[in-house]
Amino acid sequence: MPTMADVARSAGVSVATVSHVLNGTRPVLPHTRQAVLDAVDELGYTPNTLARSLVTSRTRSIGLAVSAISNPYFTEILQGVEAGALEHGYSLLIADPHDNPDHECKVVQLLHERRVDGMIVAPSADPRELVSYLGRHRVPTVFLDRVIDGVIEGVVEAPADGPQRFDQVCAENAEPTARLVTHLAGLGHRRIGLVAGLPGLSTTAERITGYRQGLTTAGLPYDDDLVVHGDSESAGAERATATLLSLAAPPTALVTANNAMTIGTLRALRDRGLSVPDDLALCCFDDFAWADLFSPRLTAIAQPSREIGAQAVRVLLERLAAPDRPARTVRLDCTFVHRTSCGCPDSGERGRPSQSSQSSQSSQPSQPPQFEKGNVS
Repeated sequence: MPTMADVARSAGVSVATVSHVLNGTRPVLPHTRQAVLDAVDELGYTPNTLARSLVTSRTRSIGLAVSAISNPYFTEILQGVEAGALEHGYSLLIADPHDNPDHECKVVQLLHERRVDGMIVAPSADPRELVSYLGRHRVPTVFLDRVIDGVIEGVVEAPADGPQRFDQVCAENAEPTARLVTHLAGLGHRRIGLVAGLPGLSTTAERITGYRQGLTTAGLPYDDDLVVHGDSESAGAERATATLLSLAAPPTALVTANNAMTIGTLRALRDRGLSVPDDLALCCFDDFAWADLFSPRLTAIAQPSREIGAQAVRVLLERLAAPDRPARTVRLDCTFVHRTSCGCPDSGERGRPSQSSQSSQSSQPSQPPQFEKGNVS
């Protein structure tokens, strides 16, 4: 097996120069750098990653802790993280915290013990111990999908010089949810229910905020009975939807707050023999590959999941390059995908950005069907 010394002899340079080229530890003249790379290719040299990490104190690895990896949304985020890491020469170690705060701390500690250079974490509903651990050990971390603003102030065992501030990458949540509500209201619905996610998650809180904002914009009152928690999973949403349908005055339209809960809601409607959108209109937060195959086709908010993952890697690498720079939160725009489960005719539109500067009325047909129903049985 060729060694770094063999590469140096072939390229006519010192071993130190080869090290600088391969590790990026010092600028090297372009023609010298190319000579080293040509020698690497010709000899088939493979760097000793372990030995290099001992010298540089870097393993060129990233720890990724996300729950529900089987969820298509997180699967696409993982693909974005993996592509971004590979592009920059980093390997990826993956763990599933199962949205359990205790398990979350264990897997993050295990990743840290494997000397990853930094971490990308989708925090649980109670991330206080997680934040405490990462802060005490000064682990470069980017929080993904869910933000932890407000948690840091309650962190325990923070460093003496104050709690660490963390970078965060997520999608916009409030405004896109509001747009779904105003779209349904524009179609004549006056009782619009929300199947919300797991309490404690920032995505849950922000989408409830958006739901309330949408009602206010549409001039509709907020009714606490119309908001139920599906706990971000299918079975919970099935139970929550059944609760809504059992009300004396059930909703005529629903917004589901993630893709897994959309499946549970559709099951609950099927079990009651209800048809979408004839009996009840439906819009969902999260688009997924087969949403276009349902009948009716699902009107949805699509998150830029792969870009969220790729952006998290870029932010983490910027943190590694400049550890003392101010922390930042990056929010990416979502897309309103207008289909037919809301009750609109098939417009053939593939989707458009969901931004506060764009009126929700632009997504409505010129002559929307009106739903002034009192009850759905």
